[in-house]
Amino acid sequence: MSSAEDLEYPHILIQYQNGFLISKVMFTACELGIFDLLKESGKNLSSKVIAERLGCSLHGMERLLDACVGLKLLRAEVNQEEALYGNTEISNLYLTKLGPKSQYHNLMYYSKTIYLCWHYLADAVREGKKQYQRAFGISSKDVFEALYRSEEEMIKFMYGLNATWSICGRDVLVAFDLSPFTVIYDLGGGAGALAHECISLYPNSAVTIFDLPKVIETTKKHFVSSEERRITYHEGDFFKDHIPEADLYILARILHDWEDEKCVQLLTKVQKVCKPGGGVLLIETLLNEDKSGPLESQLYSLNMLVQTEGKERTATEYGELLTAAGFQETEIKITGKLYDAILGRK
Repeated sequence: MSSAEDLEYPHILIQYQNGFLISKVMFTACELGIFDLLKESGKNLSSKVIAERLGCSLHGMERLLDACVGLKLLRAEVNQEEALYGNTEISNLYLTKLGPKSQYHNLMYYSKTIYLCWHYLADAVREGKKQYQRAFGISSKDVFEALYRSEEEMIKFMYGLNATWSICGRDVLVAFDLSPFTVIYDLGGGAGALAHECISLYPNSAVTIFDLPKVIETTKKHFVSSEERRITYHEGDFFKDHIPEADLYILARILHDWEDEKCVQLLTKVQKVCKPGGGVLLIETLLNEDKSGPLESQLYSLNMLVQTEGKERTATEYGELLTAAGFQETEIKITGKLYDAILGRK
């Protein structure tokens, strides 16, 4: 319900219309390296110094820095001579490239890929299909051929996923006690952030990442250190190739890429090879049953329209997919963060 104040002056609409401006300010400050420079310097810097070190115009940098102060991404100390800028705690933690929970790569994926796709949201709604062809000139019908259209794009996407799991991974993996499952396959596990978190939480479990050959090749090349070899890898297309037997299959942000029929196809395939007493762990952002939100999930569902052939779903809808695939029991855990957990048992 609108407040009398909003009807007199539409504060909320102005906030919404400026939403993409706010996003681009944060994306640009990350891309230019402002937060990294300030953290590395160990002290507050003037706009002149920041502009010179980053090769930017002074007047442009001043406006960007002030906008970041307004967004509480930077703080400013103003004396009689000049303003000195420094990072806030949240920027040091999340917006620097080497921050312990850095979201830098995720934000760059939003800026360079999602931002461009969303320019064609109206076309996606009219046509009911993804917009990679308009955004990037890609006509492939396969979701992942478009998503992984170059090694650079694949790496960007995989770094972004790792960033997501750095803030959400532990919560979805402890939503249920997974310790009884000692043989685990992470289908579409990509660069392995979730698999590594799983092993740290459940050290008696063996985890295998099952993904496309080019994804595993890129993972081994860019994401696996010589000291860390605890994860094993299985190359294949889980829709087309055989899936080995396991106690538990993790499908994290997988089903939301596909229409219902294809989801049931994959889940049925998993159910048939799953050991008795085993199960499947779905990690997805859940929509409320009454369509009231969460807003992030509703926006992500639109993003699935723009980028894939799938959608976000309610807990009931995921339960129906699991039941159709032959899983007997379903449990739901809401984490309070971006992603929730659904455990289906055989």
